[in-house]
Amino acid sequence: MNRNYTDDPGHDYGPTRTQQRRDALAVLELANQLVELPPARLAKLELPDDVRDEIANVRRINSHIARKRQLAFLAKLMRRHDSAAFDAVRAALGENRDRQRQETAAMHRLEALRERLLGEDGDSAASELIERSPGVDRQHLRALIRQVRVEQAAPNKPPRAYRELFQLLKSLQDDDAD
Repeated sequence: MNRNYTDDPGHDYGPTRTQQRRDALAVLELANQLVELPPARLAKLELPDDVRDEIANVRRINSHIARKRQLAFLAKLMRRHDSAAFDAVRAALGENRDRQRQETAAMHRLEALRERLLGEDGDSAASELIERSPGVDRQHLRALIRQVRVEQAAPNKPPRAYRELFQLLKSLQDDDAD
């Protein structure tokens, strides 16, 4: 009987080559995210000193190919460290990404509400908003909607009321969240 070395169920052969490549690409992606972070946010993260220095080196390079090569070296340097050293960094970046998605979705909802207020069924949308947020100044809200419509009719007029309406909706959302 001809047995292959993989036929031994009790032996641990370690990660496959494909898994090793996936892990290496994940570290490269993390390195890229760290390089792209603003310096203030990067300073808050707990990173080994050699990794922090190499991030500064990568940031100084402008040439595309040289930067790519130096980024690969940064990933190699990160792989030399224990993966647990970067668990807190991954968690911080993941939380920030989730929070950003939530904030973006909230902004899109506010923009959609603003467009509904300015659309054909604006009166019913305004009534719904007033019912949901009893503390809103009704006259101010309706005056802002009228001002936005006037601004939109005049092509050269700056969209001051349009932005002010958005800020009002945002403050109402923040009040509802509290």
